[in-house]
Amino acid sequence: MPLPLSVVVIAQNAAAQIPDCLASAKFADEVVLVDSGSSDRTAAVAARCGARVVTKEWLGFGRQKQFAVEQARHDWVLCLDADERVSPELAVSIGRALEAPVAPVYRMARRNRFLGRWLRHGEGYPDWSTRLFDRRHARWSDDTVHEKLLYAVTPGTLEGDLLHESAEDLGRYLEKQNRYTALAARQLFERGRSAGAAQLLLSPLVRFVKFYLLRLGFLDGVPGLVHIAIGCSNSFMKYAKLIELRRPRPAP
Repeated sequence: MPLPLSVVVIAQNAAAQIPDCLASAKFADEVVLVDSGSSDRTAAVAARCGARVVTKEWLGFGRQKQFAVEQARHDWVLCLDADERVSPELAVSIGRALEAPVAPVYRMARRNRFLGRWLRHGEGYPDWSTRLFDRRHARWSDDTVHEKLLYAVTPGTLEGDLLHESAEDLGRYLEKQNRYTALAARQLFERGRSAGAAQLLLSPLVRFVKFYLLRLGFLDGVPGLVHIAIGCSNSFMKYAKLIELRRPRPAP
């Protein structure tokens, strides 16, 4: 018999995405959704779909996810974002893992949909994500963005994909990336990091070579090209914003 599982989701203004997300997690023993002050019907929709809804002001991605994990009734948790879906193959693999766990932490391949196409290479796939774990052996970092699950074991690997709808349209995707690069720059600034011309030039170049050439992102056609171009721009803008934060402020 599988160990009991809690699925935890953090969300804000995601009423349109929540039904599909929660429907894909119906195999779980409970679903907890932590809403950070949505102005739409996210909380009501989630409750109608069977989730236990908890409200919490936004703490940053890492701390918000850790708060959500702590609200679960069971030690084994699966963390999802509102724009993610558990594929049927992944659901079966999760069930098998919980029948006889060989590790307290499991990773899964995340497949990203971008410009209407499921990416199969580059940054878009397999995009390994560690999401299923025993919370007694792992926790989320406190990072405000690009949060990481912290653990000291070798994770197991699940079969099947976690499906990620990267964006509803390019405009909204770019707006989100702009927010993420600002948060990432602020995080580096608060850690005492600095940047210069080398980071501005080399970071996007290394990213392009690694994901577009070595990991065959070019095989994903125009969507793959646009995806890596935005990723390289993000690398550039993160350090440009860090440089701006480091500039002396003019005297009042």
